[in-house]
Amino acid sequence: MVDSVRGRLRFILGLFAVLTGLILIRLVSLQFGSSVAFFETQRDLASSYRVQITAPRGKIFDRDGELLAANDVQYAIGISPDFVTDPESVAKILSQTLSRPYPELYAMTQQKGENGQPSKYVLVQRPVSAEIGEKLIAMQKDLLGPNLAGVVVEPMQRRVYPGGTMAAHTLGFVGYDSKGYFGVEEFYNDVLTGRTVTGIKQVVPFDVALNPNPAQGSDLYLTLDREIQALTEQVLADSAKKYGAESGTIIVMEPKTGRILAMAVFPSFDPNKFVEQNIKPNPAVSAQFEPGSGFKIITMASALQSGVVTPESKYVDTGYIEVGGVMIRNWNRAAWGPQDMTGVLQHSLNVGSAMLAVKMGPQKYYNYLSAFGIGQPTNIDLSGEATGRVKRPGDRDWYESDLGTNAFGQGVATTPIQLLVAASAVANQGAMMQPHLLEKVVDGNSVHSTRPQVLGRPISPDVASMLSNMLQTSVERETASVLVKGYKIAGKTGTAQIPIPGGYDKDKTIATFIGWGPVDDPQFIVLVKLDKPSTSIWGSETAAPTFGELARRLVVLMKIPPDNVRRSLNQGN
Repeated sequence: MVDSVRGRLRFILGLFAVLTGLILIRLVSLQFGSSVAFFETQRDLASSYRVQITAPRGKIFDRDGELLAANDVQYAIGISPDFVTDPESVAKILSQTLSRPYPELYAMTQQKGENGQPSKYVLVQRPVSAEIGEKLIAMQKDLLGPNLAGVVVEPMQRRVYPGGTMAAHTLGFVGYDSKGYFGVEEFYNDVLTGRTVTGIKQVVPFDVALNPNPAQGSDLYLTLDREIQALTEQVLADSAKKYGAESGTIIVMEPKTGRILAMAVFPSFDPNKFVEQNIKPNPAVSAQFEPGSGFKIITMASALQSGVVTPESKYVDTGYIEVGGVMIRNWNRAAWGPQDMTGVLQHSLNVGSAMLAVKMGPQKYYNYLSAFGIGQPTNIDLSGEATGRVKRPGDRDWYESDLGTNAFGQGVATTPIQLLVAASAVANQGAMMQPHLLEKVVDGNSVHSTRPQVLGRPISPDVASMLSNMLQTSVERETASVLVKGYKIAGKTGTAQIPIPGGYDKDKTIATFIGWGPVDDPQFIVLVKLDKPSTSIWGSETAAPTFGELARRLVVLMKIPPDNVRRSLNQGN
C-alpha cells in the first residue's frame, strides 16, 4: 500500500518536472527563439505607431535681424478609443481641462471606425497651449492620478509671427500640416522646412520611445526693413480711411538693387490666426489691374528711346485723336493747345500719349512694352505672381484702337510689382533690377547671400535721365502734394477706370502714384495704389498725397541728406 502511494507521488513529481522543463524551454524559446521578432512586431503594433517628426522650421528675420517669424510648441490632443480603459475618467478630465462638453468627449472615447471596431485615433482639439498639453502629460505620468489611458498628447510646432499683421501678405503663414502657404513661407518652403524623419509614438504613457532629432530648416533674412514696413503700413491704413478706399497697396523698393524695403497691403490679416480668416494671395504681385495714366511713363520712355520725339518736340493738342476708328479724348475732354512732351506728362494728356504710340507703330511700341516686362512675371520670390496681359497685333481680341488706348494704360493689365519694376528703369539709369525679398540664407555656419541682378535695360541712361527730369518738372508744376522740402522728386499720377461687363465703371477708379527720389541719386521708388477711393476718383487727390506723406517721413527714416547737403559733401570729396 505504502509502495503504491510512493509510486504515485514519484509519477506526479516526475510529471511536474517534465511540465516545468517544457515551460522553461518555451520561455527560453520565446525570449531568444525565432519567434521573438514576430512577437515584438505585434507588441509594437499594439502599443505604438509611426509618425513623421518635422524639423524645427527656419526663422525669418528682416534685414537688420529683427524677428518676423519664429516657432512655438503647442499640443494636439487626441483619443485612441481602442486603448481607453476608463472612458468616464477620460471624458471628465478632458472636459474640465479643455472646457468642452462631457457628452461630446465621452462619445469620442466610444467612436468606432468603418469596420465597426474602435477607432485607432480621434482628434479632440488642435492646437492647445503648452500649459494645457504639459498639464495632461503630467497627469499621465502620475501613477496615483486619473486613468488617462488612450489619451494621446502630441507636441506640434506652431509658427508664431511676433508682429501680428505686419507684412502678413508678404510672409504668408504655415498651416497645421507644417507647410507654408502664400508669400515667403510658400515660396521658400523647402528651404525653411529642413529634414523630416520617422519616429515611434507610444500609446502607453509610461513607455518611452526614442525621439529622433531631425535637421533644422535654414533661417532667412529678408530685404524688408521692419521700421520702413511699419511706417508704410501706417500711412496706407491712414490714407485708406481718409480717402474711403476699399483696399490698397504700397511697395517701397531700392531702384539700384531691386531690394524690397516694404510691401504693405490693406486690409491685412493676422497669420497667427489663419484658420479664422479668409486669406487671399498678396495683391502686390497677384492683382492685375489697368494702370491708367501711370503707364504714360512707359509710353514716353519708349517714344524717347525710339527717337520719334525729344523732350522739346511740340504738337497742338486739339482734344481728340482717332485711332483705329475710335475717337480718343483727354481725361477732361478739353483741348490743351500747343504742348511739348513735358506738358503731355504734366497734364496727363491721353491724346498726346496715343499720338506717341501711333508715331512708333504697333510693332515697335509693343516690342518696347515687352522690353519693360509688361505682360511677363518679374519672377519676384513670392508665390502667386500674375503675369499681366498685353494684347498684340495678331491676337484675336486685339484691335487697331488698342494701340491708342494702351498708350495711356487702358486695355492693358499689369500688377503693382510689374508696373513698379518697369518704372524703376527710368529711376535707375535705364536698368530694371530683379525685385527680390531674400537677402541671405543662414544654414548653420553657411551663409548664402543674394546678389542684385539686372532684369533688363529697355532704355539708355541718357533717356532715363531726360525723362526723370521731365517727371520732376511735371510734379513741381502740377502735383505739389508729392513734394518733399529739400529733395527733388520725380513721379506720375494715375487714375484708372475699372473694367466691368459692357464697359467701365462710371463711379469708381483705381488711384495710383509712382515716384522716386532724390532724382539725382534715387534711394527709393514707391508705388501707391488705392482701390475705389470714395472722397475723390483722382489719383492726384488721393494716391499722390499718400506718396508725399510717406516720402517726407521716409527720407528721415532712411537718413537721406537733403539735396544741397549731398551736393556739398560730393564737392568736398
